[in-house]
Amino acid sequence: MSVHAIGVIGLVIVFVIGTVRPINLGALALVMTFLVGTIWVGEAPREMVTGFPVDLFVLLAGVTYLFAVASSNGTVERIVEGACRLFRDRRALIPWVVFVVASLPAMAGAIGSAGVAMLAPLSLRLARRYDIDRRMIGLMVVHGAAAGNFSPLNVLGAIVSQAVARGGLEMSAAALFFGNLAYNTGLAVVIFLVFGGLRLSGRYDTGALQLGAPGERSRSSAPGAPQPGAPDEARHVDQIFTVVALVVVAIAALVFGLNIGFLALAAAVTIQLVFPSSAQGAETRIAWGVVLLVCGVVTYVAALQRYGTVQAVGDGLAGLGTPALTALLICAVGAITSAFASSAGILGATIPLAMPFMARGEVETTGFVVALAISATVVDATPFSTVGALVVANADDDERAKVYRGLLIWGAVMVVTAPLITWLVFVR
Repeated sequence: MSVHAIGVIGLVIVFVIGTVRPINLGALALVMTFLVGTIWVGEAPREMVTGFPVDLFVLLAGVTYLFAVASSNGTVERIVEGACRLFRDRRALIPWVVFVVASLPAMAGAIGSAGVAMLAPLSLRLARRYDIDRRMIGLMVVHGAAAGNFSPLNVLGAIVSQAVARGGLEMSAAALFFGNLAYNTGLAVVIFLVFGGLRLSGRYDTGALQLGAPGERSRSSAPGAPQPGAPDEARHVDQIFTVVALVVVAIAALVFGLNIGFLALAAAVTIQLVFPSSAQGAETRIAWGVVLLVCGVVTYVAALQRYGTVQAVGDGLAGLGTPALTALLICAVGAITSAFASSAGILGATIPLAMPFMARGEVETTGFVVALAISATVVDATPFSTVGALVVANADDDERAKVYRGLLIWGAVMVVTAPLITWLVFVR
């Protein structure tokens, strides 16, 4: 049996065992990486770990650490209270405001994970305050960011346009941007309806719920927290410092393109250094289970890419005789692979792979590229993608399993439906 078949069977085994037994999928995937790499490929351990996503590890750990600190000292609650005063009882607007705000950094050129990293923690806590389904808010953040993916300023738009240009073909950048924007906006409507958006139209008293996970200590009861009667300056100086840190991180990441994972780690460490009592124990609230889950699965998928499994599947599809069927299957491969790996990497690899097929002129270039680009990016809603993982990692402990399952099911639906729908709509 070929290593490609073994690799795919191994992936199926990981998901089956992880579904029927309470074992972290990431741990299973790392074990499978070792087994396949040792027995069938003959890789050394040093080679096996080359696919470990260090950047994703730093991003998830850094962002959840920073917002754990901000939550411990009461900053997140204060920000959410300010947002509540703006929305008052108009909670039906919240998902749409989140969707629009999430799209703006991506349209302005920021990578999608940067905007999601800053917006997801606050949006999820705002959703808890207003009793909005956290799965809805999480998906609105993800698809809002996806809606801005292919603006002329965004790196994904540049990757696609340059890949097509290098192949000597032409495409409409405007069609790519607006097609993707329309598709994700349509998905936002579906998300709003499926996850209870219509019930949000009534009036709502934000005082009915307490912010934070059940059992979470209030700021006033935290060790070292100022007690009632303390001067306002002493009570709020750590929160002011934390807000400034959050703003600095956002500007440095979104405007100057610095690595948001390292920025978040630096900010969290600085806050704890200056105010050790009010942020005590925040590092224990890093979402280590999610970090293991995502990094383990991505490491195994990277191994499959290293073995040439994805390339072999793509080459087989490119040799099919029916142009329309070939276009659909290439979109499907892009969607399935991108659900576990970098969308930028998948698009950068899949478009050149499909170039000989497009060069024959049997399908219209722009329509096919739009279909492939959408198929490879809307699946970022899965918990194994960077932005999906950020949403799961920043969910409260008592909600994390529900959010994970919701994003997993929604992502699976995207993997199945996006290639087919985009193929029907865009491919000619």
